[in-house]
Amino acid sequence: MAGIAGLAKEMGHVVAGCDANAYPPMSDALIELGIDICEGYDSQALLTFKPDLVIVGNALSRGNSCIETLLSAKLPFTSGPQWLADYVLRQRTVLAVAGTHGKTTTASILSWILNATGNNPGYLIGGIANNFARSAALGTGSYFVIEADEYDSAFFDKRPKFLHYYPQVLIANNLEFDHADIYSDLSAIELQFQYLLRTISSQGEIIVPQADSALSRCIQQGCWSKVTYFGDGAEWSAEGLAADASEFVIYREKQKLATVHWPMFGSHNMNNALAAIIAATKVGVSIADAAACLKDFQGIKRRLEVRGVANGVTVYDDFAHHPTAIAKTIEALRRRVGQQRILAVIHFASNSMSAGAHLTGIAKTIVQADWIICANAPSFISHEFSDYQQPLKMVNDTETIIKLIVEEARPSDHVLIMSNKGFDNIHEKLLLRLNNN
Repeated sequence: MAGIAGLAKEMGHVVAGCDANAYPPMSDALIELGIDICEGYDSQALLTFKPDLVIVGNALSRGNSCIETLLSAKLPFTSGPQWLADYVLRQRTVLAVAGTHGKTTTASILSWILNATGNNPGYLIGGIANNFARSAALGTGSYFVIEADEYDSAFFDKRPKFLHYYPQVLIANNLEFDHADIYSDLSAIELQFQYLLRTISSQGEIIVPQADSALSRCIQQGCWSKVTYFGDGAEWSAEGLAADASEFVIYREKQKLATVHWPMFGSHNMNNALAAIIAATKVGVSIADAAACLKDFQGIKRRLEVRGVANGVTVYDDFAHHPTAIAKTIEALRRRVGQQRILAVIHFASNSMSAGAHLTGIAKTIVQADWIICANAPSFISHEFSDYQQPLKMVNDTETIIKLIVEEARPSDHVLIMSNKGFDNIHEKLLLRLNNN
């Protein structure tokens, strides 16, 4: 929604909005754009704005004071995805990035490749790439890169957001069960991805990993577009030259095409980059140019982002909140830091994790960490760690978490904090305390 607000502002509209518990980096981005934010849902503020159109975020439902006022006052309203479809995407060549994991990173990489090769794309990303000042921009070129989420659109439109976008190029990086608050199981999500495939023309391009069984089932149910596969044994593949995948080689039909040297690391990011490079070639970017410009890609806020170093202790912020993402994030950091200790904090803040989804086998996702805190974990999670060998604590209070880390951490340690929420600004508080100790 912050990105949509930014696009509307860039188009010349006067933009204001209401939100609860806004937190960086998006809250900072809105302030920099000069967009007024009313903290909390104040129905009187909504009427004071006298809006020509209200764009309703999918976090709001009936009973919310602004929603009830909106309906009673008969104000015109729409969903964010529908507004994008009507006013931004209709005249553009849309390159969409879908999947359970890696959407923000892949969309950011693709946007950077197109930008660095002179295409000046528009983009809307669910995070802030360090190469760009904002999470969204209209661009002046013909291409628009969008992060295509399977979450629902609004309280009055329960279709996934991505069904509004009609992409010409679709990357689907992976597909697992998630969003347990709106989907009953993986097959329910697969059905929505099958609907997405039906919106892509016969001239469209779909880019998927060869080894993903859920995406394979979606394609087998009906696909009318060209499909390009990547991964081991597929048409396109990548192989790490460095243990942490900060250097890798791109192959097509087993022929070496390019070598990438970049600041990012982790095999998952290597595969994200491979998918983005393939997508860029579909709109005319050469493989050599796409690979070369990645040396200047500076990553995304809240994706293994180093927030600071205090007394030799490095503190990272990462958005991981699904067991697969948690495992890949810890693995990537382990390959980067070798035998140095990793102190991991997992914040059970997503709707799925806090409700108890994904808990089976979660202990296996953190085996490469040396010391663990589970924050705000469901009470019934403890049995999942009955055989876990590493030091592990269940803590709910942020101040206690900081105290435990300060007591445990020593120079050369790496503190990895994983959460999809603001987490009470824990990173800055922790760095301050580490400096003071």
